[in-house]
Amino acid sequence: MAHAHRTHPVDVGEARTGGLRGGPGRLALLPLRVFLGATFLYAGLQKLTDPAFLAAGGKGSLGALLGQVHGSAALPQLVELAQRSPVAFGYAVAGGEVLVGIGTLLGLLGRLAALGGALISLTLWLTVSWPATPYYYGNDLAYLMAWTPLVLAGAPGFSLDAALANRRRRHGTRLYG
Repeated sequence: MAHAHRTHPVDVGEARTGGLRGGPGRLALLPLRVFLGATFLYAGLQKLTDPAFLAAGGKGSLGALLGQVHGSAALPQLVELAQRSPVAFGYAVAGGEVLVGIGTLLGLLGRLAALGGALISLTLWLTVSWPATPYYYGNDLAYLMAWTPLVLAGAPGFSLDAALANRRRRHGTRLYG
């Protein structure tokens, strides 16, 4: 292939990936991925192994927490929805956190995992940590903002997504047989 004259400082691939395609820039989000992935995996596993949390009522239960935050939530309708079945909602949140954590750590469906993490953080911010004053005392908003670069860029380095993309490029774009 002949060298084409570059009229722009970056090629289309670099522009599409925000300059993260090759070199050390592709690893810039790795510390964030590891932190968020490990934190969400830990949070989900902790919830799944805590019988008090996964109860409809009682000290330390999700049911009790939902009752406490209902009056101060930005969207009390979300709290009411969860109160219909706090145990099922607890399993859904914990399972979501585990899946987000694994997907983020492995870089598998990285943007989808990051979007899931952002949605969990947004939901918690609008319900549980909304009344934090000043706003920066509530950690869920910070988590929401931390997920944003991963939603936009995915997992460009040290990820299963990147490995699968490289394999598809090497072997053509055949998806079936």
